Amino acid sequence: MREWRVSRGPRAHPAGFVVPCIPSVSKVAPSGPQWIHEIKHDGYRLIVRKANKRVRIFTRQGYEWTHKYPVIGRAMRKLSVASATIDGEAVYCGPDGLADFEKMHSQAYNDHVFLYAFDLLELNGVDYRPEPLEKRKLRLKRLLARTEGMRFVEHLEGDGPMIFEHGCKLGLEGIVSKRRDLPYRSGRSKCWLKIKNPASPAVLRFKEDELN
Repeated sequence: MREWRVSRGPRAHPAGFVVPCIPSVSKVAPSGPQWIHEIKHDGYRLIVRKANKRVRIFTRQGYEWTHKYPVIGRAMRKLSVASATIDGEAVYCGPDGLADFEKMHSQAYNDHVFLYAFDLLELNGVDYRPEPLEKRKLRLKRLLARTEGMRFVEHLEGDGPMIFEHGCKLGLEGIVSKRRDLPYRSGRSKCWLKIKNPASPAVLRFKEDELN
């Protein structure tokens, strides 16, 4: 079976890697029936690819981290499909169920890192990126129905600012709001908006890095 390839950017990327869609930062969550909202988890963005029996895990920049996350690798291998490409966030969660980036970054907990999967880019050689987001998510949810090591990211509908407010009260990193009716586009996009909780560990960590 011929390897599924994508167009290449300025740097040559390995076969099977897709440059991820990067949400634009927004101070206010959007509202309206065309938007859905997902919880933003504090982890590492990954593109995970299975082609026949080979599984590869790529970072946002296209570097291979397959060896780092065995739980995600096993979950991908167990999928009863010839090929699949999934976009998601690698996360380690503590006993409270919240993502713990510091422990994940230490790499001492790699055997417990799983994938919050939120988008399906390809399945059995079919490019799903031209399909609207809600169709991609529906197919992904079915694909991961009985899978351990990868958790489907459910979305919320309704008033974006209210959903964001509740997320902040729970101590989450924030939300990502996405247009439900549009295709997947690599690179920076205004069809995906990231709204950050100013009190979250991720934002505070970034501020500390700027001061140091």
